[in-house]
Amino acid sequence: MLDTHTLFWAVDDPTRVSAALTAMQDPANDRLLSAATIWELAIKVGQGKIRLSMPYRLCMATAIADLKLSLLPVTVEYAERQSMLPPHHKDPFDRLLIAQALVEDVPIVGADAVFDTYGVKRLW
Repeated sequence: MLDTHTLFWAVDDPTRVSAALTAMQDPANDRLLSAATIWELAIKVGQGKIRLSMPYRLCMATAIADLKLSLLPVTVEYAERQSMLPPHHKDPFDRLLIAQALVEDVPIVGADAVFDTYGVKRLW
């Protein structure tokens, strides 16, 4: 499952994810994208915190197609699991990704080492 920055960098600056690119391109791996990541990126683009090289919707369509991503919805089960996490990480989007990774038993592809404190497998 891709973290938000991983998704952004994979589209706009692939050299920043070169260490994780092999896992992301391996057809044997399921490549998941959380609805939370789509939402977080839209918020950050709207606030001007992130600038994309193409319009947001085109960026999402390109990333989903090029990286062959499957969308993972936000469910009550994930939200509940997030509510039980210790407060190591304050970012609500990252906490939801952690909960999804724990419930689905999948790794997160991302640079944020705080994920490790939750026992999530992280690829970077």
